[in-house]
Amino acid sequence: MRFLAFAAASASILLAACSSAPRVPEGLVGAEHRVRVVSTAPALSGQEAQLYLRELAPAVAAPRGTRPVVLFVHGAGTPAEVSFDSRRSDYSWLAHVAQAGFDVFAVDMTGYGRSTRPPAMNDPCNVAKAQQARFVPMLIPATCDPSHPTPITTMASDWRDIDAVVDFLRALRGVERVSMVGWSQGGPRIAGYAALHPGKVERIVVLAPAYSRNGPLQAPDPLPRLAASMTVQSRADFIANWDRQVGCPAQYEAQAAAAIFDEMLESDPTGAKWGEGVRRAPSVPTWGFNQAAVARLQTPFLMVAGEHDKQVDPKRVRELYEDWGGADKVFVDLGCSSHNAMWEKNRRLLYQATVDWLREGKVDGMRQGVLRMGY
Repeated sequence: MRFLAFAAASASILLAACSSAPRVPEGLVGAEHRVRVVSTAPALSGQEAQLYLRELAPAVAAPRGTRPVVLFVHGAGTPAEVSFDSRRSDYSWLAHVAQAGFDVFAVDMTGYGRSTRPPAMNDPCNVAKAQQARFVPMLIPATCDPSHPTPITTMASDWRDIDAVVDFLRALRGVERVSMVGWSQGGPRIAGYAALHPGKVERIVVLAPAYSRNGPLQAPDPLPRLAASMTVQSRADFIANWDRQVGCPAQYEAQAAAAIFDEMLESDPTGAKWGEGVRRAPSVPTWGFNQAAVARLQTPFLMVAGEHDKQVDPKRVRELYEDWGGADKVFVDLGCSSHNAMWEKNRRLLYQATVDWLREGKVDGMRQGVLRMGY
């Protein structure tokens, strides 16, 4: 553990480097960290990256190593501080879990939010040509071919990022294992990491885990050429994507959606200047999260799917439940909810199910089975 203690100390030196402090609800304390990692991302290979890590924890002190630690991992587009810790009152999944007695952290992967962004992400030519014409015409005279036509980051580099953060947390809090919570592409990020390091992961919770039974097990070699190695999303696209997933009255609040996208732009000052403002993210190909991979995994897993999710089909999440190798697994079918369930009317059900699973390994008294909630 001496190496881990050194890693924690060196990262904590940079605590004050972050640009804005998180909102800290009553009864909690907050902090921000930067965790250093030698990157394996193709667009940053061998260079040092800094990973932004947000913390919320109970204000009541506890002996080191006695309070459970939870790491939140985001999906393909939205950084962790927006996905899990929106400043809107009662919209923070992170705060709800911390208030239940956990030391909670959320990390931005390389290329997202306040973490290091590879230089290739500053080139609008790496956006799909249709989006170049819509969002960045003042930056480029005409549509252009990508300067970085292969992935900027990969699932493997994400796993390395996660491992650096997990080791930092193990040293910081004096624990052997951490639990993990994720959203969407956070599913393969977390599950793939658990397959590599099962001794470091206690329990898993994922909303809308992006699962494909027939997806690739190993990284493609060579990495594929992409029409766009970076995605961008405008406010109009964000709202339109959400609206197509509405299936019940008052499923989400328009004011909340507007405020959440404002927070996305704050986390990406460069993207905020492209056109009317976009959030940028690397296009990350997924592997290591298929039927063969998950059949070997034993980590207790709570998986949640929104009834109206049009991005990750709930049927695929049910297939993940069937294929998961561990005995402790629960599938929650969450009514009146979309891919963005953590910002919708039934979010408190999601938050509390997360707490119950992390604390007891059970939801509604069940360690295994299918639950319908919010109907």
